[in-house]
Amino acid sequence: MDLIDRIDHWGRVSPDLVAHRSGDRVLTYGELLARSDTLAAWLDAELGESRAPVAVHGHKEPEMLVAFLGVVKSGRPYVPIDLSIPAQRVERIVQTAGAALTLTPARIASLPAIPSPHRAIVQSPDRPFYILFTSGSTGEPKGVVITRANLEHFVAWMLAEQRFAAPGETFLNQAPFSFDLSVMDLFASLVTGGTLFSITKDHVANLKALYAAFHASALTTWVSTPSFAQMCLIERTFAQPMLPHLRRFLFCGETLAPETASQLLDRFPEAEVWNTYGPTEATVATTSVRITREVLAKWSPLPVGAAMPGTRVVILGENGERVSDGERGEIVIAGPNVSPGYLGRDDLTAKAFFDLDGVRAYRTGDWGRERAGQIFFEGRRDSQVKVNGYRIELGDLEANLRALPEIADAVVLPVEKHGRIDALAAVVVLAVEKTGSDFAFTAQLKTRLGERLPAYMIPRKFLYVDAFPMTANGKADRRKLGEMLG
Repeated sequence: MDLIDRIDHWGRVSPDLVAHRSGDRVLTYGELLARSDTLAAWLDAELGESRAPVAVHGHKEPEMLVAFLGVVKSGRPYVPIDLSIPAQRVERIVQTAGAALTLTPARIASLPAIPSPHRAIVQSPDRPFYILFTSGSTGEPKGVVITRANLEHFVAWMLAEQRFAAPGETFLNQAPFSFDLSVMDLFASLVTGGTLFSITKDHVANLKALYAAFHASALTTWVSTPSFAQMCLIERTFAQPMLPHLRRFLFCGETLAPETASQLLDRFPEAEVWNTYGPTEATVATTSVRITREVLAKWSPLPVGAAMPGTRVVILGENGERVSDGERGEIVIAGPNVSPGYLGRDDLTAKAFFDLDGVRAYRTGDWGRERAGQIFFEGRRDSQVKVNGYRIELGDLEANLRALPEIADAVVLPVEKHGRIDALAAVVVLAVEKTGSDFAFTAQLKTRLGERLPAYMIPRKFLYVDAFPMTANGKADRRKLGEMLG
């Protein structure tokens, strides 16, 4: 059975099994099967022979899952867009994707509830399954195409390594569906007949309600960024009694600090802690390692593990040569989980993707090295950073700052705290005379920028200068600007 057949299987044999919980709303596998079939039939009637992508705009409503499956069953890729993304950026994503239409939870809910059996269009493995938009260096988002074969290779690895119980597991869905970390919990849950337990923005805004939800959740598999777990550890009762059924923590999206892993092992003695690594272009994650007391005693910083079966991770030097064990270079991923490229951007695809010994490969742009069979991630080679698990191109943010009429030029710098990127700071040359206090003016700029970008991309600090210090090459001297920030 392919991935969609495996999900539909649970709707046929266990229709009352809960597929998704979000707030007080519940979706069963029977409902997921019937409603996604109905949606697929409706899309065929609406769009005819067009196989253009379909955008899905919402948060964590049950209809989002119905949309993802219904769109794929109709032979089209879906483009997930979270409600936290500003309207201007949503419009650019929809246009860049060439989306035939945009589905919302309300639109999906308005379709007839009568089941319409639909024979899913058999897609070849290399057809796009979903398209996920990430930050682009020019200020425009870029769409990463993930095929059915990419996703099935990733899911097969997760199932073989983690040995999820089927059915019966409950998976934490912390990340929005527009963030590729969510693919890990979404499809690992659905193919095993698990329950996806979504944490909504309302939960995060009310931590007391969040911990109460955890206590009632019966979670067995935790999937999140390390930052989210670290936030939860501030609460002293965040421990095994709150989540008595928890079997494993799966982390991806940013660096896992040894201190975070150690605290989790202390508080959750019955749960395993796993560190994983991989870019969106290589389908969520490519490497993994279980973090034990022995690993913590041996390594600091922690490794991100070894590559999944069937995929290679190699470290290449400046001239594309393989470096020796322990030497630093660029992390390159080669295997069936590597994306075919960026939607409609042959130029960007040609720069980042290539054939390595006859296998599709991706230049991650990440520094790393290999030691004793373990890969170690050592930050970005370019201007791309991760803040709280979100990948941000500093050039994207700088382009959007310069688009504001008040700003003549801008440089964005990462701010580190305890060895990791904690926030972003913008150094700005103004095009107008600043009025009022720095605090009030900065608040206005943040509001304006928030109309264009999601909240996680807004710099925490603004510094106003008359001109940038320059390097000998005539570029803004980022090192000196960093010193000015203090």
